[in-house]
Amino acid sequence: MHSEQKTLLLLKPRGFCAGVVRAIDIVRIALDAFGPPIYVRKEIVHNRYVVEELTAKGAIFVDSVEEVPPGERVIYSAHGVSPEVRDASQSRKLRVIDATCPLVTKVHVEAVKFAREGYSLILIGHRDHDEIIGTLGEAPDATQVVGSAREVERLTVADPNRVAYLTQTTLSLDEARDIIEALKRRFPNIKGPAAQDICYATENRQVAVKEVAHEAGLVLVVGSDNSSNSNRLVEVSRNLGTPSYLIENFRAIRPEWLGGVTTIALTAGASAPECLVEEVMEFLRNQGYTNVRELEVMPENVRFGLPPEIVEAIAAAPAAAE
Repeated sequence: MHSEQKTLLLLKPRGFCAGVVRAIDIVRIALDAFGPPIYVRKEIVHNRYVVEELTAKGAIFVDSVEEVPPGERVIYSAHGVSPEVRDASQSRKLRVIDATCPLVTKVHVEAVKFAREGYSLILIGHRDHDEIIGTLGEAPDATQVVGSAREVERLTVADPNRVAYLTQTTLSLDEARDIIEALKRRFPNIKGPAAQDICYATENRQVAVKEVAHEAGLVLVVGSDNSSNSNRLVEVSRNLGTPSYLIENFRAIRPEWLGGVTTIALTAGASAPECLVEEVMEFLRNQGYTNVRELEVMPENVRFGLPPEIVEAIAAAPAAAE
């Protein structure tokens, strides 16, 4: 009996975004330039593999700057920090290198601006996510967090005509749109950011999943379970009716998921390294998914500059190290 050829659709763009590449580079360069220990507040990016790899090189991950010995170097994660954390670092005389993604910094700047102008600020996102915790810290008295359209009904603000909203950069576009629409119904004069806060990489990876979900019998997303943007990719697929699972690596794939599936779409969250994707491809190839097609939905060529401390460290490195 002729068995139908099984297809693997490899989505592009996938995996590391510019903010993640920059954050990981910052830790690696700091370790090379200054030598360990280099302390990192929180996971530099939400991926277990990356954190373990950097730990092996001498990075020490801590939950709070209070755990960093006075005067040592500390790197802030890509998700950003609140002013309170900055103050705590200063009082401990820590040498700070800031790996906050520039797109997260943009949201912080907007939060400060709206709060200064006397707006009640609605932050759309997941309360317990590092990024939301950091942004909330910019104007805690003026800010409320909402995670669903339902929660919009319960909001109380000082002046319904002076309300503004911002969003976490890693939300699902559809989910954010529903919440923003609910806010606009509730507060017709609400103001939003000049350009959307959801980052280009989050959007591109979701668009790619939407493009192929109907073609695939299964969508696999490589990423860690605490990665917001990776979880959103799974949701996007499931909302379109295609089964989808978040997998840390190929070992997480269950044989029963593949039963009767002739086409699998494979993508990766913005903090998942390509080597994990390659291992999944190899595993699926051995399961008969030998017809591999890479589908590029849109080109992605964003690059972010490195912070001054790192640029200076590179410049100071002896030429022999070239």
